Amino acid sequence: MTPAVDLGPIVPELILVGAGIVALLAGAIARRAESLVLLFVAMAGVAGAAAASVMLWGWDGGLTVLAGAVATDRFAIVARLILLGVAALGLILGHHYFQRSGELRPEFYALVLFATSGMTLITAAADLVTMFLALEILSLSLYVLTGSSARLGSVEGAMKYFLLGAFSSAFFLYGVAMAYGATGSTRLAAVATALGGRTGSMALALAAMVLLAIGFAFKVSAVPFHMWTPDVYQGAPTAVTAFMSAGTKVAAFAAFMRVFNVAFQPLGWDWMPVIWALAAVSVVVGSVLAIAQTDVKRMLAYSSIAHAGFVLTGMTAPGGTGMSAALFYLLAYSLMIVGAFGVVMLVSSRGEEATSLASYRGLYRQSPLLAGLLSLFLLSMAGIPPTAGFIAKVGVFRAAIDAGHWELALIGVLASVAAAFFYIRVMVLMYMQEPTGDHEPDASLVPRLALAVPAVGTLLLGVLPGIVADVLNEASVIRW
Repeated sequence: MTPAVDLGPIVPELILVGAGIVALLAGAIARRAESLVLLFVAMAGVAGAAAASVMLWGWDGGLTVLAGAVATDRFAIVARLILLGVAALGLILGHHYFQRSGELRPEFYALVLFATSGMTLITAAADLVTMFLALEILSLSLYVLTGSSARLGSVEGAMKYFLLGAFSSAFFLYGVAMAYGATGSTRLAAVATALGGRTGSMALALAAMVLLAIGFAFKVSAVPFHMWTPDVYQGAPTAVTAFMSAGTKVAAFAAFMRVFNVAFQPLGWDWMPVIWALAAVSVVVGSVLAIAQTDVKRMLAYSSIAHAGFVLTGMTAPGGTGMSAALFYLLAYSLMIVGAFGVVMLVSSRGEEATSLASYRGLYRQSPLLAGLLSLFLLSMAGIPPTAGFIAKVGVFRAAIDAGHWELALIGVLASVAAAFFYIRVMVLMYMQEPTGDHEPDASLVPRLALAVPAVGTLLLGVLPGIVADVLNEASVIRW
């Protein structure tokens, strides 16, 4: 008997891939395809995927489809919507960046859509093999996007990303093999059932847990698996960095939370110290090393490492409390990191030449709008009220304290105080220094309007976090 094939829960991914193929074929067939038309096709694909995701909110079918490969819960829907918002902003910023540099090609739109399809699929994957395939789809697309500029730094960053990404994929795949050896299945629910009944090999299960944790730690840039992040973020085109820095983290953390809160839930006492240690080391190392940076992209890269530690802090709280806090942090992080890199893109108006901290001297006198936007995003990263970053940090610290990890919350607070130095240092340069006068920021209107979206979101979530609280609380329950 032929099994029923229900494609409803993967319609968002099908739409993204379909739009990517259309953009790719249009660029190949019509050699002089209008870039605005391709941008419209890509944005229509993102909008269609978002609409399809929203329609899945009331899904009344099974918990999984496609023989248990894809989950249908609301956790996946919320993660998808965050990623699709990041993709929309990434498309607009990337279109402007590559058009400005004269390197705009149809492949850009297709690669962003393919990467987004991998990101959204990994958040809904209920099987480790499906998760690995989605991980490779997003990774391969990002490797090419990182090296899509002719600059030597872009190619170098792509090679480093590819080599270390392949290394992390090997860890992940070995973890999948160990999980199968321990339980006889790669479906998350089946793995959890086997481990809960103690019917599998605990030694292999613990090995699988460690290897999968290493694979995820690479993708989320947690210390000590963070070494690729500064070089890749600095080398990649700034618009690609904006998309990658938010999208990869949200997707990888969503998969991380699903695997460890479903498949390895019976081993919670075993993996909790691992997450605790990763969180503590990441917030300290990321915050301290960011102080020594003289390039704003590298500074934000080390900052993202610290933010990975804050999300991990939320993950140390079991159940829906920690999940909800981590999801809110990912939403806030996406808004402020995309916005910050968007401003960096506009300040470095000649490509990647003006990314040193010295380039931000007197920015307020040259462009009060860009200085104000960057200040907002930096204050949010520092956790200063009334921004989304403040609410997000309070949420993960509260979750950790409620779970009995007050020491971790204390480490996070102290690291946040240290991190405030390098954020405020940039603001001092912008407002209290005279401009160097050797370059002018990009004055284009469209990317500035696009950056207004994360700016409004950062303020809105800082003042009225309750508008998403109910949705995130519902999404924090992973049914299996």
